[in-house]
Amino acid sequence: MTYFSRNTSSRSSLTQVSVNRCFEGEQHYYRHESATTKTPMTFSIYLPDEALAGQLCPAILYLSGLTCNADNVTHKAHFQQKCSELGMIFIAPDTSPRSDKDKDIDVADDARFFIGQGASYYVNATQAPWAEHYQMQDYIVDELYDLLRSEFAISSIGIMGHSMGGHGALLLGFTYPSKFISVSGISPLCAASESTWGKVAYQEYFGDDKDKWDASDASKVITKAGRQYTQVLIDQGGADEFYLEGELQTEKLQTACQQAEQPLTLRYQAGCDHSYYFIQSVIADHIEHHFRMAQLS
Repeated sequence: MTYFSRNTSSRSSLTQVSVNRCFEGEQHYYRHESATTKTPMTFSIYLPDEALAGQLCPAILYLSGLTCNADNVTHKAHFQQKCSELGMIFIAPDTSPRSDKDKDIDVADDARFFIGQGASYYVNATQAPWAEHYQMQDYIVDELYDLLRSEFAISSIGIMGHSMGGHGALLLGFTYPSKFISVSGISPLCAASESTWGKVAYQEYFGDDKDKWDASDASKVITKAGRQYTQVLIDQGGADEFYLEGELQTEKLQTACQQAEQPLTLRYQAGCDHSYYFIQSVIADHIEHHFRMAQLS
């Protein structure tokens, strides 16, 4: 199979980094120059044979969690076989802009793992030094979204994520419901503006602008947006250390969905933690969820 582009005039905007045959499809990596983050950005994309042949296929945009990049879910989640079976495209962007010494690009960072590179929360920062490059909300929903729709055989896009990426999926899914046909999350950070991590990060990214805090909190956005989707699927590990420590605040998501009259399937999985072993355990259900929603659209 060969790389398929729906818009050959824009093909030069992407540089293919690697391609590997995997089940009935191919796992690709790409790099491109982002006008939004002012840095090079990378993403992985699994293309089933149907998409490689030019047939329009539904896609999942997967947002990863703190400290991750596109590699983590691509290497560890084992989503390729299910996507191959269903004819689903699976896209994993990076979690933040990155410094690039070769291009003399210095992106702000922090020694704390929950701020800086690998910890964008998928928001648009407004405070220095973060605002220069940390425009991840616009990058995901505008620049990357349009690039994917123009370059690949995509019929629709659902959004999901894990941990910080689960927060991003809920936040972006309910802020931009016209762009996504489905939403799901695995161990999502449900109320970022009220978590220990999020309070520190949002003070850095937004300063004292509490309106920005609220507009970047998934549960508050859902309450305000109201019902947007036929069903939202959430899996939470019962033995998840971050849930037990109060960081994820899953119950606030449940309350928000009740207030918004948004149907929610919330499954607490006994004995499961926050790791990629948990993601492997439930990823097939999430792929099937997005596939069903695509069939209904």
